Amino acid sequence: MSQKLYVGNLPFGASEEALKNLFAEAGTVESVKIITDTYSGRSRGFGFVEMASKEDGEKAISLLNGKTFMERALVVNEAKPQKKKSGEFRGGRRDRDR
Repeated sequence: MSQKLYVGNLPFGASEEALKNLFAEAGTVESVKIITDTYSGRSRGFGFVEMASKEDGEKAISLLNGKTFMERALVVNEAKPQKKKSGEFRGGRRDRDR
């Protein structure tokens, strides 16, 4: 079973390929995704790496959390499930239906 890892404090110039190569030191990497800003396309400074097994994921955390990568200390830990967004903002005035 694979394990998804959160990777924070990424340098803005980091590529998914460079991140994949870094995490390959710890085991088999299934996927890498650096999160980018919708409008500018620039990295938001974090991403996700999916390791092939839980053991590879734990090894990656122990090897790479706090390690300097392109002059920045990485934050690596197990990814938490995304929280569902509650409700929807509709804007406007509250007394519109009166």
